[in-house]
Amino acid sequence: MLRVFTILFLVFKAGLLSADVLQTSSGPVRVTPMVEGLDAPWAIGILPSQGVLITERDGKLLYVADGKAKSVKGVPDVLAKGQGGLLDVTVARDFSQTREIFLTFSKPQRGGAGTALAVARLSERGDRLTNLRVIFEAVPGGSSGRHYGSRVVEAKDGTLFVTIGDRGERPKAQDRSNHNGTVVRVNRDGSVPGDNPFVQASGVRPEIWSYGHRNPQGAGLDARGRLWISEHGAKGGDEVNLVQPGSNYGWPVISFGVHYSGDKIGEGTAKPGMEQPEHYWDPSIAPSGLMVYSGKLWSDWKGDIFVGSLKFDYIARLAGSPLREVEQIKGPETNRVRDIVEAPDGSIWFISVGEGAVYRMIPE
Repeated sequence: MLRVFTILFLVFKAGLLSADVLQTSSGPVRVTPMVEGLDAPWAIGILPSQGVLITERDGKLLYVADGKAKSVKGVPDVLAKGQGGLLDVTVARDFSQTREIFLTFSKPQRGGAGTALAVARLSERGDRLTNLRVIFEAVPGGSSGRHYGSRVVEAKDGTLFVTIGDRGERPKAQDRSNHNGTVVRVNRDGSVPGDNPFVQASGVRPEIWSYGHRNPQGAGLDARGRLWISEHGAKGGDEVNLVQPGSNYGWPVISFGVHYSGDKIGEGTAKPGMEQPEHYWDPSIAPSGLMVYSGKLWSDWKGDIFVGSLKFDYIARLAGSPLREVEQIKGPETNRVRDIVEAPDGSIWFISVGEGAVYRMIPE
């Protein structure tokens, strides 16, 4: 079926752009639609030259530049079922030299699918991926269509973090013989870094960096290179965690939420040897993309964490110690915010699933 994309790019005169102004703690901001007419968009990757990549969960990767959107050929096969499909896209820091990007997706496996990570080269025209390699896939897979994660973040040392959900099989998040409910760390060729915390541990998957996670759908680095994630709780108990190597984040033994039936989860909210979240929400906001802001355009937001809410349709800004939600940025455009990223110029881009659009936010 032919689909029509409306592309509104910055090369157009400002007067031609249909923008809205939202009020924030740092003054009014202008929110402009950059791409409209999307179908279940999941992630944005901003290229160092003009252009962006957008994933759609059904398996499409779009390249948007020069006022046009095109489908990129050569993407991996995905099992687009439930919450699975083509998920995250991250542009390598050395893209100008290598033209490589990283993709996460639900890879078809025996009996279902598992979260997988691939690296590929984007052609000069942006219309094709070449040299696609799947460098990691979670084992075992599963038949559930739930809780894939799934973000990929390039660490400062060039290794790759991938978030993986528990796939709806709660006990596996405490079982390190599988990848469910973990953050994994691999090298760019898929090999295991020698300083991973469980490399020498018997019966433990050596890719595991941390475990005890439920469904981490947001991830980003701060200025110090530390990994922060946002993850879905059950009924209540959505979390923001500062991820430390070898640490256990407690799911499903401890949680600030309850089961959807109302029954208590596990053993309470704390247990020795299990980490506490830096922040949690109750009621749940269904957090997705996470970004730590540099302060380039809004200096008073430097170091603050931004998280999209799928449930309550806003962008949460978190700051302080202890970390807390200090602001909700909300407007018609923040309808089910799936991803949020900072562009090289300091502007904030986000996906609205409800609007089927990508927006750019700058000071008014």
